[in-house]
Amino acid sequence: MLGKQRVYIPNITPKIKTVYTKIKKEFPFLNICVWNTSIINEFMRHQPGRFYYLVEVEKDSIQSVFYFLKELNNAVFLEPTSDILEKYLPDNKDVFIVKSLVTEAPTLIVKGIDTISLEKLLVDIYCDAVIFAPQQGAEMRTIFEDALTKYVINQNRMLRYANRKGKKKIFTKYLNSISNYRQ
Repeated sequence: MLGKQRVYIPNITPKIKTVYTKIKKEFPFLNICVWNTSIINEFMRHQPGRFYYLVEVEKDSIQSVFYFLKELNNAVFLEPTSDILEKYLPDNKDVFIVKSLVTEAPTLIVKGIDTISLEKLLVDIYCDAVIFAPQQGAEMRTIFEDALTKYVINQNRMLRYANRKGKKKIFTKYLNSISNYRQ
């Protein structure tokens, strides 16, 4: 185990609960992880002004969930590139990004909603520089340091997930640089 103090439990907003419930009703057997990037603010020094709802689902279902959310009049993007995020994100609307959920991703069930764990959050920020562009560079180091200071992190669970994403070796190297920096 890394870090100290308490267990991390992400905030489940009414909007997250509503979206999760609608998707689960339409696709009852689908593995889903729904969360909002605003939860990362707790660990950041510089606060971004734009947040996304991330809806992660099994790879075979991302198209279906994308169109389902579109039918509900949401601004929805399917695994967007950085160019698409920069050019086409509406400022005045909730934005949903539908992406593939890695099998056996470390998720949590909070208030009946399948959502992100801190281990998954840290690996995702490290591995996805497109969606998590505001969390890269020195800000990523701040996020990791703050998470390690505030919460218990299951290192085995985190490294197993990094391995499922094919990034275990470089993620471990980065994690060791954080640990060395903190000592």
